Amino acid sequence: MASKIEVKDLLEAGVHFGHLTRKWNPNMAPYIYMERNGIHVINLYKTVAKLEEANEALKKIAASGRKILFVATKKQAKDIVADKVSKVNMPYITERWPGGMLTNFVTIRKAVKKMAAIDRMKKDGTFDTLSKKERLQVDRLRAKLDKNLGSIADMTRLPGALFIVDTMREHIAVKEALKLNIPIFAMVDTNSDPRPIDFVIPANDDAGKSIEAILEEVTKAVAEGLAERKNDKGNDKDEDEEEEVTQKAIAIDVDDEDDAKPSKKGKAVAKEVKPVKAEKAKVDDLTKVEGIGPKAAEALVEAGVSTFAKLSETSAEDIKEILTDASSTMAHLDPTSWPKQAKMAAEGKWDELKEWQDSVKGGVE
Repeated sequence: MASKIEVKDLLEAGVHFGHLTRKWNPNMAPYIYMERNGIHVINLYKTVAKLEEANEALKKIAASGRKILFVATKKQAKDIVADKVSKVNMPYITERWPGGMLTNFVTIRKAVKKMAAIDRMKKDGTFDTLSKKERLQVDRLRAKLDKNLGSIADMTRLPGALFIVDTMREHIAVKEALKLNIPIFAMVDTNSDPRPIDFVIPANDDAGKSIEAILEEVTKAVAEGLAERKNDKGNDKDEDEEEEVTQKAIAIDVDDEDDAKPSKKGKAVAKEVKPVKAEKAKVDDLTKVEGIGPKAAEALVEAGVSTFAKLSETSAEDIKEILTDASSTMAHLDPTSWPKQAKMAAEGKWDELKEWQDSVKGGVE
């Protein structure tokens, strides 16, 4: 686990500077420490606490294999975001937010595929058969698509979460994420409304140093989640190999006098192996179902709905009740399609599930 950020580090970066008092949003009152010279000062102790909470959630999302889309189109933030986020191989939008990026994701994917088609034209020689004017037009289209959508070329499905710098500027992104029940993480300044945001990080979203300080910690958490996922995959592979070796040892250790019966030693080994397997309860990664975030998945697992099979057998009404009991902030989630998606996942129909998720808007038919 990375070392926790200190309040003094945020203070040096100017994270505490808010906006003029006349421009404040009253809903930010809990995160404001004081007023000085007509400017609100953000409570950095709350910033640290909220940042740690957000980092923990981002780490879980990254470990689950879902993408986190970073959005920052303001001049002082775009270069910082592009630099930090590209290092952890996550998608980002830094030029402008294309309307319908989330709610009309299928169309956006078509534009990305068009970019890939142009690249194929250049490789197979088709591009050279075009006239000079047509080549120029295709090159301009390719450059435009790459500028606006190049960073999301590898994002084949809706992201697991959004991280936004300046929610007022990126209000369209916030609305689209809310409509599709996608968790929102954001740097929220004193002039913004924190209520629509799932994970609020109260901070100065105008200064480059402040944005860099927060993004540094956030990308560290994402990198930790990715490393954890990589280690888990390696451990699963080692466990499978160990289990195979154990089973082979049991099979070989057969009493020659009693045909096809394990020896006492074999039985002893089998007894040692079985309890370990029995204790290991199966828990599926429910966040692969479109619309289920880390918090919702945790609530379902705690309620005993820990596998795709169990989720597919649970009615939408019961799921809604579980979510509402767990937290009032999840009452807006629409689980209508979750059992249907879970059934496809339980049956191993991943291609069919992916095709279905790409064809609907955020898992809501």
